[in-house]
Amino acid sequence: MRVLGVDPGLTRCGLGVVDGGRGRELACIAVGVARTPPEDELASRLRSVADVVEQWMDEHRPEVVAIERVFSQHNVRTVMGTAQVSGVVALAAARRNLPVAFHTPSEVKAAVSGSGRADKRQVALMITKILGLAATPKPADAADALALAVCHLWRAPMAARLAVAEARAAELARNHRARLKAAQQATRARTGGISR
Repeated sequence: MRVLGVDPGLTRCGLGVVDGGRGRELACIAVGVARTPPEDELASRLRSVADVVEQWMDEHRPEVVAIERVFSQHNVRTVMGTAQVSGVVALAAARRNLPVAFHTPSEVKAAVSGSGRADKRQVALMITKILGLAATPKPADAADALALAVCHLWRAPMAARLAVAEARAAELARNHRARLKAAQQATRARTGGISR
């Protein structure tokens, strides 16, 4: 499976493409950053990010896009910009019928480092080791994008199995409720609606 990981940001949007094979086999296909000047208008910046992301999607043909889920920060402007870029990326993926998965920063950190509290340096070092890279991707946004892709590759099989199990459990619960209701109706019919 090929995953495009996206660490959304207006000034720097990290992009990383990783192929996952059997087990935990991984290969880094591409890594980079889409940059926009802070002094440009918001619409222009979003269009610039969208252009780069769409170019990556067309060039690398991912099967899924993994985006970092926006979380509350103290700087509302940063959160808004990150959310807007996430929306632009999700839209670009939807236009190509690509599934989109959102992962929280702590999920990504835990997946690649074993700790949901790892700092950016630890994540960058681990992703360098996991992917067998000659050098640590810079800036940190690029390493984070690769970590998102790896997180999705490692979590997706378990998430799929969990979704199947949840669907099966819901189906069993529906069937049980239907049998229970039918039994109650049969009992009422036999007793003429008299409850004891």
